Amino acid sequence: MPSGREVRVVAGTTLLEATREAGLPIATACGANQLCALCGLEILEGEAGLVAETDEEAHIKELNRVDAELRLSCQLEVTADLVVRARYW
Repeated sequence: MPSGREVRVVAGTTLLEATREAGLPIATACGANQLCALCGLEILEGEAGLVAETDEEAHIKELNRVDAELRLSCQLEVTADLVVRARYW
């Protein structure tokens, strides 16, 4: 959102890969290695079906001054229907 684009992916696809498949721009500088935290996305719907944030993810976000409510799309696997937003879309 607000693009309104939808994409269906195989369970286990990372949210970063799904975002790219949808043709949406997404920031990343570390090659999806959970270092830069630029790929943080806000989960608007479907968060209950996701794995809980790890201590490592929280730490990387803190180091990079990323809002706590964002999830790192490079590490988060899609396991259910989601509605997401990047604050720069």
